[in-house]
Amino acid sequence: MLLKPTQSGSNLTRLFPLTKQAIDSLLQAHSSCPTQLMQAHALLLTTGLSIKNSLITRLLENFIMLGDMSYARKLFDELHKPRAYLWNTLIKGYVKYEIPCQAVTLYRDMHGLGVRPDPFTFPFVVKACAEFWDVWVGAAVHAVVLKYGLEFIAMVRTELMMMYVKYGELSYAEKLFFSMEDRDLVSWNALISAYAQNGYAVNALRMFHEMRVGGINPDGVTIVSALSACSQLGCLETAEKIYEFGRREGRVEGNVFIDNARLDVYVKCGCMDMAFKLFNRMPYRNVISWSTMIGGYALNGESGIALKLFSRMKYEGVQPNSVTYLGVLCACSHAGLVEEGWNNFNNMTYSDNCNLKPRKEHYACMVDLLGRSGRLEEAYNFITTMPIEPDAAVWAALLGACSIYHNIDMGQHAADMLFELSPDIASYHVLVSNMYAAAGRWKCVAKVRHKMRKKGVKKVAAYSSIEYNGQIHILYAGDRWHPQMSRIYQNLKELIERIKTWGYSPKSDSVLHDVDEEEREETLSTHSEKLAIVFGLINIEGQMPIRVIKNLRTCDDCHTFAKIVSKMTMREIIMRDKSRFHHFKHGSCSCKDFW
Repeated sequence: MLLKPTQSGSNLTRLFPLTKQAIDSLLQAHSSCPTQLMQAHALLLTTGLSIKNSLITRLLENFIMLGDMSYARKLFDELHKPRAYLWNTLIKGYVKYEIPCQAVTLYRDMHGLGVRPDPFTFPFVVKACAEFWDVWVGAAVHAVVLKYGLEFIAMVRTELMMMYVKYGELSYAEKLFFSMEDRDLVSWNALISAYAQNGYAVNALRMFHEMRVGGINPDGVTIVSALSACSQLGCLETAEKIYEFGRREGRVEGNVFIDNARLDVYVKCGCMDMAFKLFNRMPYRNVISWSTMIGGYALNGESGIALKLFSRMKYEGVQPNSVTYLGVLCACSHAGLVEEGWNNFNNMTYSDNCNLKPRKEHYACMVDLLGRSGRLEEAYNFITTMPIEPDAAVWAALLGACSIYHNIDMGQHAADMLFELSPDIASYHVLVSNMYAAAGRWKCVAKVRHKMRKKGVKKVAAYSSIEYNGQIHILYAGDRWHPQMSRIYQNLKELIERIKTWGYSPKSDSVLHDVDEEEREETLSTHSEKLAIVFGLINIEGQMPIRVIKNLRTCDDCHTFAKIVSKMTMREIIMRDKSRFHHFKHGSCSCKDFW
């Protein structure tokens, strides 16, 4: 029988004589309603009886379970010398309901009063520190963990690992992991996920393999992280093996997170047909599923399909988020659909949903759209009237457009703003250098490179990767270290001579160095994309597509080379560079030479 809140205290007392059994019944009957629990507490106080810590503990636990942390804290403050268990209970409640600041403050009070924490205290405190985003607070708690000798407890160490991962301190997380004697599934997942989320995809896959060899069975979380690593590397073959393993173990069916991770793999490997088939088979699709497909079609040069899918998404009642709109604007940018881009950007700007308001990345995408379409003045005016301060990505988008259309004056202004915001980013210096080089202003190029050397800013080495037989082969520009390199160079030399008869002429202006024509052609012939394509032609049999991942934007000469090779060899070449996908087939590219 549940008592109505309007019943008087005397009625409650008459129905529940204050024996231990009666108190138990009273609390149990009111455990699902905060208001009635408060009335029960008030009734107990009016009896004049001494309320023991055990009773307040039960009330406190009930209020935490109901999410009323303010009343739980009030009850906690009534306790006389609460034990560590009760401190832990309240700290856990603050963490559960995402109030990390209060959790850390309560731990500090606990420490200040000399209450000795136990092994169950620190997992929650460390978790709160991770959400608190203060590395010094986390490091101080870690020091106390060391003081009490609790670092080797699995739960504590795993939470410390996850805390350092959130701080971006992967080296500390690695030290903790590799010094653990008994690594459980959670600790393996923490490190594999950390590698995958921070761009160390090769490390993530290596740890996934070591985990299986060590006899730890992966769960759904592990498989999602491993698939994420595969998507970064473009490892379709490896991803399929990982998924098949998970399917045999019964860990993937009906899991939308794994389905979304597979979608991302197909998208990042340029397999939009496979992605679409999976998308249509999925029993449940969330906004991430739709956004992945829309963004995927945009990056793969299918802007029209991306926009149609966006319309279908809205028709089916799925609310787009900021990532969805980023994919839509990207689709507009890669197809030069300026008016369509403006319409969607304005829909975000004037949306009633504050979570849909444009962010810096959306502004950067609009600048890219306007700039790629040659509307440089409009792009510049757009930047100067932005309601938020433009960041480096916005100015970099304008600088890239100025480089394409040889607007040196505006490009110089964009460069000045860019270096003021991010003076140590090598790619921005290279972008400025390339702008001058494309215009033949070699003295300006020399000045930029001198500035880079003076600041110690190093250019990122260009490389391409290709998966073959379950392994990732990485080839650098001018590489001489790969075991097949002599064969690759021999085949490349012969291939270049053959495609010249098909109309190929090296585009020496793609070499952004002040060197003679012969040296330019030699430099062009050793670009990493060409080496990877030839490696694929040598090793990948049949009519399987050759999939190449380039860490930077592909040059104009390599783009032309791939088009003619695809026509001459009748092989599809799929290249993913820093900006987008290029599907080379029968001598043409999906980007329609607009990239």
